[in-house]
Amino acid sequence: MKTKLFSYLAMIVIIIWISSCSKSNSYVPVTTYTGTNTTNTTGSTSTSPGANEVWMQNTAFVPASKTITVGTTITWTNKDASTHDVSSSAFTSPDMGQNATFSYTFTTVGTYNYKCVFHAGMNGTIIVQ
Repeated sequence: MKTKLFSYLAMIVIIIWISSCSKSNSYVPVTTYTGTNTTNTTGSTSTSPGANEVWMQNTAFVPASKTITVGTTITWTNKDASTHDVSSSAFTSPDMGQNATFSYTFTTVGTYNYKCVFHAGMNGTIIVQ
């Protein structure tokens, strides 16, 4: 009798533990990269990108081109419901859901062309002076 009771209690504890370990779909990890790249989520309410921002909006990078100085950090924000990323030879973001951000600090003069691997024709350029 005690063995059956113990077995039932053990099963109840396991069921409760498993159900409490489920993941929420709204969780987006915050990842820090050694090249000063970061990913997180933000609830920005601005109507246009700031001076050091690029938005992924209507399957385009807004603005498509930006000129900055060495040491500037650019933050890309996905304003679309579809998944995007930022991919170049110098950096690559993780896949980004809606409102996710990716930042990169440009430490070398040059022209950095980038794209979204999910959407052909979605291209951008950062010119570092």
